[in-house]
Amino acid sequence: MSAATLSSRSFNSSDLSRNAPRVFEAAEDHPVAVTRRDGEDLVLMSKREADAREQLLQLAAQLIAVTTDDRGSLADRMADRFPWMLALSPADRANCARELVDAARASFATGQAHLAASELIAWQETASAVAAGLGFTPVDWLDDAERVERP
Repeated sequence: MSAATLSSRSFNSSDLSRNAPRVFEAAEDHPVAVTRRDGEDLVLMSKREADAREQLLQLAAQLIAVTTDDRGSLADRMADRFPWMLALSPADRANCARELVDAARASFATGQAHLAASELIAWQETASAVAAGLGFTPVDWLDDAERVERP
């Protein structure tokens, strides 16, 4: 997170001792800087935010490994690192690979770890649903709209 972003979300260490609920409430929404006169500034964030950032770093490590390998297509290399992708069709594997890389780039560019995390989870859930056979059931759509009385 850049210094400019944190400056608008900054508290003095005395704010933490005098008005902890206000600082904690802010930290639940986004990371906040806690400035100290006698030491290095600190960043306070929710565990959810810290976990999302850790997941983003793990995804980044996997993507770097995938992109530095030159054997096979991007989708094939990613399926090697993320075996759940093998449940997807070849076309969906290619879409998944591209969308995961795009989401990771957006996360890095904006500092919003949830973008990549939600994309990864969505594709993992899709692969699980396909593996369970849920993607092959035909859908019967109703042609006629039915009026329903107000409850």
